[in-house]
Amino acid sequence: MKSSNKAGQAGQIVVALLLVLLSGSCKKFLDTRAQGSYNLDDYPYPTGSGPYDQFLFGAYNELRAFNLHSQSFITAFSIRSDDADKGSTPTDGGANASDMDNFPVKPENGFANTLWIGNYGLIDKCNQALKNIRDRVDIVAPEEVKNQSIAEARFLRAYGYFNLVRLFGRVPLIDSTGGPANVPQSTAAQIYAFIESDLDFARTYLQPSWDPTKFPGRVTSGSANGLLAKVYLTQKKWGQAMSAANAVMTSGQYNLSTPYTTIFGESGENSKESVFEVQATATAAIPTANGVQYAQIQGVRGAGVWDLGWGWNSPSTYLEAAYEANDPRKARTIMYTSAGSTTVYGDALPSGLPNPRYNHKVYSSPAMRASIGNRFGYWMNIRLLRYADVVLMYAEAANEVGGADNITSARNAVNAVRARARQGAPNGTLPDITTNDQAELRNAIRQERRIELAMEHDRFFDLVRWGIAQTVLNASGKPNFVDSRDVLLPIPQTQIDISGKLLTQNPGY
Repeated sequence: MKSSNKAGQAGQIVVALLLVLLSGSCKKFLDTRAQGSYNLDDYPYPTGSGPYDQFLFGAYNELRAFNLHSQSFITAFSIRSDDADKGSTPTDGGANASDMDNFPVKPENGFANTLWIGNYGLIDKCNQALKNIRDRVDIVAPEEVKNQSIAEARFLRAYGYFNLVRLFGRVPLIDSTGGPANVPQSTAAQIYAFIESDLDFARTYLQPSWDPTKFPGRVTSGSANGLLAKVYLTQKKWGQAMSAANAVMTSGQYNLSTPYTTIFGESGENSKESVFEVQATATAAIPTANGVQYAQIQGVRGAGVWDLGWGWNSPSTYLEAAYEANDPRKARTIMYTSAGSTTVYGDALPSGLPNPRYNHKVYSSPAMRASIGNRFGYWMNIRLLRYADVVLMYAEAANEVGGADNITSARNAVNAVRARARQGAPNGTLPDITTNDQAELRNAIRQERRIELAMEHDRFFDLVRWGIAQTVLNASGKPNFVDSRDVLLPIPQTQIDISGKLLTQNPGY
C-alpha cells in the first residue's frame, strides 16, 4: 500500500495564490501528497526542487490522461500482440476494439485518433513548459537548475514522440507550442533523430536520483538512458543501445532485488526496479481524480466485490503456453478464474466470471480497496520502463554486437533476470542458459523478453522490430495481420481532415 503519509496529506487544499499562477491542468504530480496540492510552506516550489516545477507538473500530470495511458494505450500496445485478447464481452468497444485485436484498423478508428490526441497533448504540455522555462526572465535560477528542468520536459516529449513514431511512422514534428494540424509529416528517421537529441540532452542534465519521499517517480538520467536504449534498439543501433543500457546498469540506482511477485502491487511502486513509472494516487476523499484508469480497464469483470473493472486485455492461450514449467512469473501474470484459483493476495476468485483469464499484474490490494472505499484501482502506478527490461535490452544488444566477450555478457545478463524469476521455485526451474551460439542466444533472449515483460506494452513492438510480426501473429489467431500494412496504424482520418489533406495516409489503408 502507499504510505500513510501520502494518504493522510492528500486532502490538503490548494492555495488560491497558486491557482492564479498555474493553469488548471498543472497539478502537483510528484510530491508525496496527492497531486494538485501545495501548502504555504512549499509555495512557490517544494524544498529541493526548483522554480520551474509550476510548468513541469502540467506535463507530468498529462501522463495520467485517459487519452494517453488508458483504453487506447492498452488496446494498441498489448491487445494487438499475441500476448492478449480483448477480453470483456464480444461487443464491448465495438469496431474500434475488435479491429485493433483482429486487424485491419480502419482510418476512422476512434482509438487510433485518441492515441494521436493523447501523445500530442503530452508533447504540447512539454513545449509549453519549455517555452516558459526559456522565456520567463522574471525567474532567476542557477543554470544547472534550468537545464535540469529543460531536460525533464525534453524527456517527456521524447517519450510522446517515441510512442507516435512506433504507432504511426511519419508524424508532424512540433518543437514549439501549438498543435500538429498545419504541419506536414516528417519521416520516421527525422522523428528518431529528434527523439535521440532530446534524450541525449536529458541524460546529460538529469540528476541520477531524487529524494523518494518528496519526488517519487521523477525522471532521472537513468530514465533517459533506459528510454534511449529502447530507441536505439528499435533502430538496430546495437552498439549505442548496449552503451545506453550499460549506463543504467552501472549507475548504482537500480537492481533486481525486488521480487517479481512484489513489483506490480502497491508495495512495489517506485522500487529499485522502477526506471520510468506513471504516478497515481487515491484517498477515501479523492478516489479517482488524482489517479489513472489503466487498472480499471483491465480489472476483473464481475459483480459485487468482484466488479473491479471492464475485463479488457485478457492473457491469451498463446501466452499461457509460452511459459517454461514451474515459472513463477506465470501465476503473477495470469489470473485464472477456474475453481480453486486465488490471487496474489490469497483471495479466492468466484465461479462464473465472464473471462477465464485476467491480467494479474494490475490486480489491486483488497486492503487498499477497503481503505479507499473504491474497487477500481485508480491509484495503481503504470510501469512504463522496468530495470529488467533494460537488462534484457543490454543482453540483446550485446549479443547482436557479437564477439565472445559480448556474448558472454549477454548470457550473464539474461541469466540474472532468470535467477530473480526462479526465486522460491522448485530446484531445476528456469536453469541458466549456457549456449555460446549467437543465434540460439538470440532466441533465448527473445523468449525471456516475452515472459518477463508479458502484458507490459512491449510485445507487439518487439515482434515488429524483429521482423517476425506477420508470422507470429498469423499463427496466434490473427490471420488478417499483414506486415506491409499493419506494423503501423493508419493516420487517423479525423486528423487528415483537420489538416485539410496536408497529412497523407500510411501504405495499405
